[in-house]
Amino acid sequence: MNPATTEFLRQRFTEYYRKAMLVAPPSLAQREWGFVLFNPGTAEMRMRRHIAFSDRLELVNYIKNLVPLHIYYSSAYYEKPDAPTMAEKGWCGADLIFDLDADHIVKGPYDQMLARVKTETEKLLVMLTEELGIDPKQIELVFSGGRGYHVHVRDLAFRGWGSAERREVVDYICGIGIDPAVLLTGSPASSGWPARFRGALIDYLTWLGSLSEAEGMAHLTALEGVGKESAAGFLKKREEMIAGLQGHVDPTILKDRVIKTVVHETNGEFRKRLNDRAALADEPVTTDIKRLIRMPTSLHGGSGMRVQPLEVRDLHEFDPLIDAVVFTTREVRVDSRFPLAMPMLGSTYQIQKGISTVPEAVAVFLCCRGIAEIA
Repeated sequence: MNPATTEFLRQRFTEYYRKAMLVAPPSLAQREWGFVLFNPGTAEMRMRRHIAFSDRLELVNYIKNLVPLHIYYSSAYYEKPDAPTMAEKGWCGADLIFDLDADHIVKGPYDQMLARVKTETEKLLVMLTEELGIDPKQIELVFSGGRGYHVHVRDLAFRGWGSAERREVVDYICGIGIDPAVLLTGSPASSGWPARFRGALIDYLTWLGSLSEAEGMAHLTALEGVGKESAAGFLKKREEMIAGLQGHVDPTILKDRVIKTVVHETNGEFRKRLNDRAALADEPVTTDIKRLIRMPTSLHGGSGMRVQPLEVRDLHEFDPLIDAVVFTTREVRVDSRFPLAMPMLGSTYQIQKGISTVPEAVAVFLCCRGIAEIA
């Protein structure tokens, strides 16, 4: 990032923080804070951390004077949040946080990545509220400003949990370590993972039926330990198995060699369908009891968009490329490293390699991403 681009972004961020109504997290005085600053000509990002504030006014004044590129606070609560080492801080608990990042889920155009990660977030919220019984009032939902969403659970019941307990929750969300024998028992009206498992298996068997006989045989015999005779017999009873999965399942189904192989494959066709029913949250974030997380209402230094708090009920209609954009449509000249199509503010801007004129909001995004410089 050249000095002119750095100065352009710093001015835009300064203007935002001068006017913005910044929202501080609860128990602000017990949080550690971290800031990444504008460092022109420096590729390495350095964080200024181990900082604490006594109240919101002190925090807001600090931000307005510093004008940082990124703002973070700890998910943890500390006795001495500004102590220079983690051992001296005195850990008192932490919020339960889920991070859903499109980078870990799907690759593709930015707007498509945002759409997919929203779907994953919606699945997560259903699991938390309808299956794990978490009160929606205890959930704070935040668009990260970049490629995903953060889900903060403030319920005191989880605050004292260590990494092991948090890993159990994220394993449930992601469908890690599930037992087919358990999931295939019970009523066909079962919800949660039993319903997901049955649905994935029915989808797999339906997909298998869409193949030609030769393709089906080739697929099954490629599985470890499955021969031609077992594969042929399996294909003949495929429809019978689908009917059985839609009712009370015969508990002996897992004695079938082919089914047993299919459901225990880690990367096969069935597993893909099962993973599609999970909510693909980032496990290290949830299990980290001392994590720094982006401050809602701050700006994301990698996009220039707002780290936007949301009501859970508003997620479905939320469009980050409109609703989290805070800069204007005034024209700015940029020098792009390569051509691209950039969706923002309800339009798609075709940007050529080299110098072109784009709305300020698009210019901020491109400069923050390192795609363009100010011309």
